[in-house]
Amino acid sequence: MKKVLITGITGFVGKHLTSHLLSQNTYEIVGTYRSATIPTTFGDIQDRITLKQLDCTNAQAVEEIILSEKPDIIYHLAAQASPAKSFGSPVETLTNNIIAEYAILEALKKHKLTQTRVLIVSTGEIYGIVSPSDIPVDEETPLRPASPYAVSKISQDYLSLQYFLAYKLSIIRVRPFNHIGPGQRTGFVVADFAKQIAEIEKGKREPVITVGNLSAKRDFTDVRDMVKAYELAVEKGIPGDVYNIGSGKSHKIADLLETLLSFSKEKISVTEDPNLFRPIDVPEILCDGSKFHKLTGWETKTPFEKTLQDILDYWRAIV
Repeated sequence: MKKVLITGITGFVGKHLTSHLLSQNTYEIVGTYRSATIPTTFGDIQDRITLKQLDCTNAQAVEEIILSEKPDIIYHLAAQASPAKSFGSPVETLTNNIIAEYAILEALKKHKLTQTRVLIVSTGEIYGIVSPSDIPVDEETPLRPASPYAVSKISQDYLSLQYFLAYKLSIIRVRPFNHIGPGQRTGFVVADFAKQIAEIEKGKREPVITVGNLSAKRDFTDVRDMVKAYELAVEKGIPGDVYNIGSGKSHKIADLLETLLSFSKEKISVTEDPNLFRPIDVPEILCDGSKFHKLTGWETKTPFEKTLQDILDYWRAIV
């Protein structure tokens, strides 16, 4: 069995990736978490994984784990992942995301672990303010980052490219576009909407949803499809290369909200909150994932409406 190290395993994507990899019965999984308490959120699969507390910005601790585990594959997911939060915490976002990756790559370089396959997860957010002529967005589209988060992800993307070029590490870079699904925390648009609807249904708030910019259009992929893409990227990706991953379809936020509201019997009104608008926002972004599809055959399988229904049902169960 191949040994896999997942940084940030307790995060939204980390949990889904863990479940997917375990279903293959070909991986031994070690995951890192940052909190002071031992996670208990993996349910019946908890006894099938090894969890280790780690601050990924602590280079010595990162080196010790990599040397003790000697993973065949590293999925580096640990990061400050919210574009909205990055406007309020730009320094934290930049330092955390860049230094954590540096610690991993430097440990691999130092000990000449060039055969360890490393997935570095950037984001479609790095393309930022794209012009209409650039849509759909491929890997050659100019980078015009619109948030500190996007800047941090460009740094991660290019830092890993530098380590591939200079030290021949087996690094595959991916640029996933928006991914959503059950388990995503608040601070992200679909989770925020779904939580509010669930609270309204249970009488925990007035029947009013507060929203930000509803005119933006985004390319959404179900996280359960996205983690399958990550596994394929590690298996078939060419070290040093980069791949956009997305559904190839864009959805207006207003239409997304309308679909979620249609799943509820409550009569809910919508009101704008100026505080939910970003200082700068991207009108539309749409992924051209043809390069990755040609290499792997991957495409989205989960209907968009099912993803939205599953997210709403997740919040109904926990609020």
